[in-house]
Amino acid sequence: MARYTGPSCRLCRRENMELFLKGERCYTDKCAIKRRNYPPGQHGQGRSKTSDYGVQLREKQKVRRIYGLLEKQFRAYFQEADRMKGVTGENLLSLLERRLDNVIYRLGFASSRTESRQLVRHGHFTINGRKVNIPSIQLKVGDVIELREKSRKIVAVTDSLEAVVRRGVPQWVELDRDAFKGLIKTLPVREDVTTPIQEQLIVELYSK
Repeated sequence: MARYTGPSCRLCRRENMELFLKGERCYTDKCAIKRRNYPPGQHGQGRSKTSDYGVQLREKQKVRRIYGLLEKQFRAYFQEADRMKGVTGENLLSLLERRLDNVIYRLGFASSRTESRQLVRHGHFTINGRKVNIPSIQLKVGDVIELREKSRKIVAVTDSLEAVVRRGVPQWVELDRDAFKGLIKTLPVREDVTTPIQEQLIVELYSK
């Protein structure tokens, strides 16, 4: 599967906000947004007028980069959300939040979604007792995510779990730090997504 391998901080600067793509670094003074709060490139500091389409495009790109998806993957999520009952934009965010790699990040087992995706790929987690290695698995209410016994001494995981107090755990999941387990209590709703996202702009973009 293709993926973005370029500099993560460049993406944050392009979207003019912290996307928290580099874990703990994003909480320090080394964060690129704190040091160079303007878009990358030769004309990054110049004035630019943005059309309605440009605003919608930037919002879509921002959300796509937050969750680490390529355009084809993101459009597939939108199409699925559009087929579901309810508000399309909220359905989209719910689908993205319920990805396994995102849930592992939300629970605090990883400091970034990139790190959580790598942990899943290497087979460090189980769902309801079964080993998994697909980051895009959609979780449902009642699913139990557990770090495998042999993986519980990974330094990156233990450090991330210690820092989870600062970041917090969403209400729709439950973390048992001592048992290295997480539980999906309910489906995520719009209020559970605290990142500043205007999902309606994405709906307008794809509806043209």
